[in-house]
Amino acid sequence: MARQASRVRRGFAARRHVVQFSGGIGSFAVAVRIARRYGTRNLTLLIADTRVEDDDLWRFADDTSRLLGVPLTRVADGRTPWEVFRDVRFLGNNRLAPCTRLLKQIPCREWMEQHADPSDTLVYVGIENTKRDRARIPAIARNWRPWLTRFPLCGKWEPVRTKEQLLEEARSLGVAPPRMYELGFAHNNCGGACVRAGQRQWRHLMQVLPERYDYAQRQEEELRQLLGEVSILRDRRGGESRPLPLSLLRQGEPPC
Repeated sequence: MARQASRVRRGFAARRHVVQFSGGIGSFAVAVRIARRYGTRNLTLLIADTRVEDDDLWRFADDTSRLLGVPLTRVADGRTPWEVFRDVRFLGNNRLAPCTRLLKQIPCREWMEQHADPSDTLVYVGIENTKRDRARIPAIARNWRPWLTRFPLCGKWEPVRTKEQLLEEARSLGVAPPRMYELGFAHNNCGGACVRAGQRQWRHLMQVLPERYDYAQRQEEELRQLLGEVSILRDRRGGESRPLPLSLLRQGEPPC
């Protein structure tokens, strides 16, 4: 039985292992686990550049690359999310964000089509083991077909780890976590100005990175002039859904 398990592991080690490396702590943890389990010879750290990430994300990505001895494979559409919204004439929000598909999924998939044979490639995604994230697994797996996807933090490899435990793991390996976590953000994407975020995160961004909030507000206002009464956020109090521009959120509570 042990010899059979060893042969299976050697067979997996010979395959290509592509970690969808977002620059977040989850994908870091996955990259470390895949490197330990299968080695780094066939390991790829695939990261998409949206041109709006916090500078410290790239420091963290470079530190991870050095830790594992695996170069970053960086892909980019070339546009920012705001440029995408203008091009597709749609302002992203927490229900539909075309920037995710155009700036991350498509560039990564194009790289996969050129470099990764589905018959011998596994794709790893670093979503964390929460009820909300686990619910996303079927859709993520469908989107990556014909490649097989794995979610190591949601599997049976080890006990469930909290985000703080994952951050401490990075520190113990000599890699400082991304500063966005220390600033109180739950994720390290889009420099904290992600259109999928809710009102709480946008208020937090206004407090800790006001210049970034100001920039997003200006961009949203330009898109409102172009597209009409649209907004990233919605005010859903009282059973109604109304646009809630960042300029109004700045003033305090949403208007009744």
